[in-house]
Amino acid sequence: MNVGVCRVKLRFPENLSLKGKRQILKSITTRLRSKFNVSVAEVDDHELWQLATLGICCVSNNNRYTNEVLSKAMDFIVNGRFEVEILNYEIEILPVS
Repeated sequence: MNVGVCRVKLRFPENLSLKGKRQILKSITTRLRSKFNVSVAEVDDHELWQLATLGICCVSNNNRYTNEVLSKAMDFIVNGRFEVEILNYEIEILPVS
């Protein structure tokens, strides 16, 4: 079994409140969950209205499939019409026995 984890640091350049940030994040997380069947949560920067860190997780028995799902999820965020700027992201695949 493999657990894939993607940590994404986002910036909301035109956002002016926590409410606006949460609306955008809800849209992103809902779409990621439904389209890619992954777990998504805001894992850091909860009280900052222009920054957010998302954690995306995928569990599979195939290392290649796990990496592909997380890469496609990142492409979805990059190419989506969300009002976000991606500052940094990293994908890590962990073998679990």
